[in-house]
Amino acid sequence: MVAEQGGPEDQKPQSDEARSAFLPPAGVEQPAAPSEDDHPTSEFALPSGLHTDPSASSGPGSPSGPGNGAGSDTLTSAFVPPPGYDAQHHAPAFTPAHGIPMVRLTKEAPWQDRMRTMLRMPVTERPAPESVQRTDDSGPAVPRVLDLTLRIGELLLAGGEGAEDVEAAMFAVTRSYGLDRSEPTVTFTLLSISYQPSLVDDPVTASRTVRRRGTDYTRLAAVFRLIDDITTAEHVEVSLEEAYRRLAEIRRNRHPYPGWVLTAAAGLLAGSASVLVGGNALVFIVAAAGAMLGDRLAWLCAGRGLPEFYQFTVAAMPPAAMGIALTLTHSTDVRPSAVITGGLFALLPGRALVAGVQDGLTGYYITAGARLLEVMYFFIGIVAGVLLMLYLGVQLGAQLNPEAQVVANDRPGLQILVSMTLTLAFAILLQQERSTVLAVTLNGGVAWVIYGAMAREGHISPVAATAVAAGLVGLFGQLFSRYHYSSSLPYITAAIGPLLPGSATYFGLLFVAQNEVEAGLTSLSTAVATALAIAIGVNLGSEISRLFMRVPGAVEGASRRAAKRTRGF
Repeated sequence: MVAEQGGPEDQKPQSDEARSAFLPPAGVEQPAAPSEDDHPTSEFALPSGLHTDPSASSGPGSPSGPGNGAGSDTLTSAFVPPPGYDAQHHAPAFTPAHGIPMVRLTKEAPWQDRMRTMLRMPVTERPAPESVQRTDDSGPAVPRVLDLTLRIGELLLAGGEGAEDVEAAMFAVTRSYGLDRSEPTVTFTLLSISYQPSLVDDPVTASRTVRRRGTDYTRLAAVFRLIDDITTAEHVEVSLEEAYRRLAEIRRNRHPYPGWVLTAAAGLLAGSASVLVGGNALVFIVAAAGAMLGDRLAWLCAGRGLPEFYQFTVAAMPPAAMGIALTLTHSTDVRPSAVITGGLFALLPGRALVAGVQDGLTGYYITAGARLLEVMYFFIGIVAGVLLMLYLGVQLGAQLNPEAQVVANDRPGLQILVSMTLTLAFAILLQQERSTVLAVTLNGGVAWVIYGAMAREGHISPVAATAVAAGLVGLFGQLFSRYHYSSSLPYITAAIGPLLPGSATYFGLLFVAQNEVEAGLTSLSTAVATALAIAIGVNLGSEISRLFMRVPGAVEGASRRAAKRTRGF
């Protein structure tokens, strides 16, 4: 009865509000309803006829199956490997039209340069590993190799090496034992390394914390010799057991100089610095006595477990007290400023400052920030100790004249001699090997000659003269280290001793003690600028030295690649 009254359109509501805007009006022929197979599907769904199962390529309906020739219309997925493909003997990855340049790491270059080049390469462009040390058929013992690498990195970082050099050493050790997919990470107190055998295997990660720091460049040189034997001495097999044995000997090795020699070296450093800024023989003796007394007090505090901040504070008090005592005796033959300045030379943390700025310039900002914060705490400790004595001297009526700036000695020969003795004493305090003491002493003398010629004779800004002299120190230090295949720190750190801003620091503190804060901050800012000039100059000299050396792994006609950032983004 209903079918006789009209077509399908008669069954729909006739109200305009109830009619969809997409329905054709009444009387217009409607298109046929689409079939279920033509319904649109997800864009991520594969059309019919495509196979995602690689096993389907050999089944019926596949191009390689029976009854399907080259002109078969059956399509396969682009993700299905072609017939005859073998994953074990597959062709290399996509090769660009211009080809992939061959990276050659020459064995003649020191391992530091080769590994630094590797670290600065993208992971995909690093050459295949060339295992120097042999392992058994089951492959290297991954946990033991990582543990050995972390122990070596701990000694280097505790000895004052820069973060990039520590990472290069760790990377060199792992590659020598066949672990090429390793990534070391160095921060101020934490070392970690991760090794992933392949993209489908779980990574193995290990870490180690550096809790104690000590200055012993003899131990540092021994670690460098161990790394050099592991990485380059192919004729010498350094097994894991042998490497552990040598590392244990390095840790147990006694310092090359006894404690009394270190105390005498601290006095020699302070006395030489006092003569360098205008003191005489009596000033030398008084400054040396104050520095030795401060060194013994610092040893006493260290034995009681006090932090280094308080050790620096206590060590800075005796030289300042000596200078104030000489002022109270109204002696005209002694310059108290030279005595206090000499004591400050023995305490200023030049080594940590150079390492911190170097880490910042090479991109290790977390480690650089931590090192510079450590330098700031040490400097504040020195300031606290000296200011306490200066305030006490002012209350006792000591006539401390901040306008009496340090007068340089007019005898250049004597200045060069005392600058070399200062460097020699600094090298002994750093526990350097006896074979490196002569080279670093000459390097320090050259630095002072350059500074004196520019600042005293050429009337150039002392900060600029300091930067140039420090640059030459870094240049010669790097060349010495490459010649001896060792670390550059023993040839650089002690040589910057004569350039440290001891006088500017003292006069800044004296101004502050006499309530002339503005003048004191100006002098202290000069000291900070001089310290930064030393650190940047040393790093720049080290980088310039690489212009004279062949870059390992560089393509013919290409220069060393580096990150390019011309703006702040």
